[in-house]
Amino acid sequence: MSIITLTTDFGTKDHFVGAVKGAIYSELPDAKIVDITHHISPFNITETAYILKNSYKSFPDGTIHIIGVDSELSADNKHIALELDNHFFICPDNGLICMITKEIKPKKIVEINIHDRIESSFPVLDVFVQVACFISRGGNLGVIGKEIDSYKEMIEIQPKVNQEQTQITGGVIYIDNYGNIITNISRKLFTEIGKGRDFRVSAARYTFSKIFSKYNEIVDENAQDPRQFDGNRLTLFNSGGYLEIAIYRSNLKTVGGASTLLGLGYRDTVTVEFFS
Repeated sequence: MSIITLTTDFGTKDHFVGAVKGAIYSELPDAKIVDITHHISPFNITETAYILKNSYKSFPDGTIHIIGVDSELSADNKHIALELDNHFFICPDNGLICMITKEIKPKKIVEINIHDRIESSFPVLDVFVQVACFISRGGNLGVIGKEIDSYKEMIEIQPKVNQEQTQITGGVIYIDNYGNIITNISRKLFTEIGKGRDFRVSAARYTFSKIFSKYNEIVDENAQDPRQFDGNRLTLFNSGGYLEIAIYRSNLKTVGGASTLLGLGYRDTVTVEFFS
């Protein structure tokens, strides 16, 4: 029996998550359901892409991922199912999958066509669940839709490099539970463009000339009281391999996080300049 994960912007106050799980169990009583998160910011495709990319690979091969963010069916927002990196993804074709497909190409993509038999304002419950259960039973993607070879890509998820290869212009794609700012600038791109040169990271009116490998590297090992470094600004490549701007040992209820203290939010610009 495949694991089925759920990633949505439904929250947990309403009935939506419970209804989806109930529908899965009605079809597959022995199903294993894992909540990745139900607290995506409403309709935030970029945030969804980041969370999905950094969570799916921890699951075993054959896992089925239902993604319910901005999932209402329309002529411009079709529903697709993909076999990708030995996983299955059921989601709207709104660009959220492109952060994964930028590095790994899908083995197969189909446009789901069972809507002719189902009229629904809640496609995650009425359509995505049926597709997930069908796949879990060993069903072939070709039965639920016609094979396609293209999908939407989100330009804003991809950072830009200038012609002289001296600057990367990226942006904030996610703010985590600590208020830390995650950008779309990957370690891989930074290394390829930087080639070991000196650099400056700029965000709003703040600049950084050092990137740490972990948060507590900012603490001087000879310091008598390490707490004196609490609240200091730093940059690092996080566990997902993306450039992050953080406040050391931030606490949103007291000190605040990087987002509030630095005045940076979703889609704000972050640049890296390289010097010869």
